[in-house]
Amino acid sequence: MSKERWKLTDEEYEFIKGEVAHVLLRYQIRCVPVNGFEIAREMGILLIPYSSLSQKALAKAEEASEDGFVVEENDGREYIYYNDIGKSKERQNWTVLHEIGHIVLDHSGINPEREEDEANFFAKFAIAPPVYVYRVGVESSEELHRVFDVSNEEAIYAYEYYLTWKEGYYLVKRLKSYELALWNWYTSWKAKL
Repeated sequence: MSKERWKLTDEEYEFIKGEVAHVLLRYQIRCVPVNGFEIAREMGILLIPYSSLSQKALAKAEEASEDGFVVEENDGREYIYYNDIGKSKERQNWTVLHEIGHIVLDHSGINPEREEDEANFFAKFAIAPPVYVYRVGVESSEELHRVFDVSNEEAIYAYEYYLTWKEGYYLVKRLKSYELALWNWYTSWKAKL
């Protein structure tokens, strides 16, 4: 029997999108593809690859999560442990963005299924913000895969999401405040390259 997943409200999705934009702007992330490792470094999050762990620690890490997890240690700093053993760089980036989502959204573990859905959406939106996809001029999931350095599966979902966003944008011809901020930010740093 599969677990029932939470359905986030439109307001919750909008909040998460705003948080992604806030992170990209606050830490002045100037890259496509969006790099979770860079964001983590800018946020002062320590990144710990599974390959650096002892056999005992590795077994515990893999038991905790096949992909990765975040821990706040006694020193008050956040650590993202991520599986770099046999995982593609795309998957590692997704995992780091997902874990950043847990941190940014201040997840406490009280409602783990809902928090996983929120962190998944955070990573999905952060990895290829529709405004960036539009500005780059991506015209297929294959091109999105290449330009945003995501897996084929992620590219398909991101491109479908982008097309839905684009349809809405053409309908109202107006960007939301966080979209406009990302649009302007993208324009400012791309012009300097």
